[in-house]
Amino acid sequence: MDTIEILKNNTVNKKGVFHCCPFNRELVKEALKLDFYISIAGPVTFKNSKNAEEIINMIPLNRILIETDSPYLAPEPLRGTRNDSRNVKYIAQKISDIKNVELEEVAKVTYKNAENIFNIK
Repeated sequence: MDTIEILKNNTVNKKGVFHCCPFNRELVKEALKLDFYISIAGPVTFKNSKNAEEIINMIPLNRILIETDSPYLAPEPLRGTRNDSRNVKYIAQKISDIKNVELEEVAKVTYKNAENIFNIK
């Protein structure tokens, strides 16, 4: 059974995060139905990133997480270098641009999302 079939059949009984989510409409749609968080990494900033804008617009801000996927997948303008947590600002900016929301709002909401899913007090 592939991931989309598992989600459609609702065989997942826990909440979770789609880490470094691929830009697959069907996968994101099914994951959101189950209240999963969708984690966005460096590829969202790539010029050849197919469906990125559409997928980001599909995801409510209260379900987005931002990640580095360190040490790989550094965002533009650092593509091809070792990735680390300092680079989440590029991903946050891209989400801000696509959703037409202030960068500070993206930072605040995604921080809160991380607190919620990982039970950080």
